[in-house]
Parts: sequence; structure tokens; C-alpha cells
Amino acid sequence: MGIAATTRTWGEMIKFSHSVFALPFALIATFLAAREATGGLPTWTQIGLILLCMIAARSFAMTFNRIADKSIDAGNPRTASRPLVTGRISMRDAWSFLIGSAAIFVAGCAGFLVFCDNQWPIYLSIPTLAILAAYSYMKRLTSMAHFFLGLAISFAPMAAWIAIHPASLGWPAFLLTACVLFWIAGFDIIYACQDFEVDRRDGLRSVPSRLGIPGALWLSRACHVATVALLAAFGVVVSLDWLFWTAAGVTAVLLIAEQSVVRPTDLSRVNLAFFTINGCVSLVLGLATIGDILWLG
Repeated sequence: MGIAATTRTWGEMIKFSHSVFALPFALIATFLAAREATGGLPTWTQIGLILLCMIAARSFAMTFNRIADKSIDAGNPRTASRPLVTGRISMRDAWSFLIGSAAIFVAGCAGFLVFCDNQWPIYLSIPTLAILAAYSYMKRLTSMAHFFLGLAISFAPMAAWIAIHPASLGWPAFLLTACVLFWIAGFDIIYACQDFEVDRRDGLRSVPSRLGIPGALWLSRACHVATVALLAAFGVVVSLDWLFWTAAGVTAVLLIAEQSVVRPTDLSRVNLAFFTINGCVSLVLGLATIGDILWLG
């Protein structure tokens, strides 16, 4: 297998492109925490360490999920072609990549102690990895697994804030974290509708398998209403300006569009709702909010 093919296979394995969901929110927290700390900007070292930790944490989480769910994925037509199931990536290589990702994440957290005199990231590094790994088993235990995923991913802005300036941790960080939690849970419920029949067949727990697809979509809508409300509260508390509020309005429209393209009788556009629209949400909010902080704040 050539380098390009290998890269594509590993990209499919860990869904690297999905990093767009959490990373912009971690960077928002980075810039806001730096403003609280010095009234200025984060250093390049801080930004580099945040990026390193985010990439490593996501790689660890996705690889662990693929390892834990290999047998489940093999029995699901939607996931049966994943690289670990088909053997394009071996279990040995997956475990090696997992251990390497964990080591890089811990090293990145240690970098905050060495270069920024902040011990909190290294203290929280192992608990963070444990939370990321635990998500893979939630679907076996509770229908609230979507909210646990939201919690795990929403820790990104909280963790970034702690890494930059833990002393200023407060309502802005908590509101941003809650916003991401409900946003992620809302679109993960939509995504899980694709596996409604398989989840019921295999005894796996999810909102769609418990409430049915119509009920699941209504709960997803409630999550996204909460997302917009929390986003508005965040903007008020942080005193952001028109650039943020324009992006918040665009986000509300995008979430309405996301909910409108998926119906109980038509799940053909779930991928459009899942990746394209949500990718736009995170990028628009990330760029606009950081721009607001830099130029208008």
C-alpha cells in the first residue's frame, strides 16, 4: 500500500476531517482565556500545544472507538467496510497508533507545565483519556450515550481554557461547553437514526432505538434549541459584538436547515446534516468569534 493510500485509509479510520467540530471551539476558549490572562493574545507555543493535544486526543478517541466496536461494526452494513473490520488496518497497528496518540497527548499536556508553568493539563491528561475511551461503551449501557459523547467533545473548550488561564475559568467557559454539548448530542441523535434497526436487533441503546425515529428527531430539535439559547447567553456574558451575533444568527439558520433536511421517512440526507452543515456551524462560529475577539473586542 502506497503512502497516499495508507494516508487515506488512516484518515477513514479516525475521521480526521471531523476534527472541524471541536477544534474551533477550543480555539475560541484559547483566545478568550488569553484575553482574561493578559488582555492580549495566546502565544504561538500555547496555540501549538492546544493543536497538538486536540489532534492527539481525537486520534486516540476514534481509534479506541474503532477497536472497541469492531465486532459491532462488522454486523452493521453501514460500518462493515471500515478499515479495521476489513483488515486494511490490523489490530496490532491500531493498538500501536492508539498508544502513540495517548503518549503524544500526555506529552502535549506536559508541555504546558514545561513552557507555560501550568500543571493542570498534565494532572487532567489521564482522566481526559479515560473519559474519551469510556464513550465507546456507553451505547451498551445507556440511551443517553449521545449526551456522553457531547460531554466528552464539549470538554475541548473547557480544557483549552484550563490550559491557558485556569484562574479565570467561569461562566463563559461553562456556557460554551454546554452549548457544544447540546449541539453535539443533537446531531449525533440524527446520525444514530441510520442505525435504528441494527441497534434494536443487537440490543444496543440509543435515543432512536428507545424513542423511535420521530421521537428522536424531536429530542434532537430540543437539543438544538438549547444550543442557540446557550450560544446567546455566552455572547451576552462575554460582551461580544456584531460579528459574533451575525454568526450566531447564521448558526440558528443552519441548525433549522439541518433539522429540515432529515425526516422520519427520509434519512437519505443524514450525511449532509451531519458533516456539511455542522462543519459550517463550527467554522462560522469559530472564525467569527475569534475575529470578534481580535478586532472588535
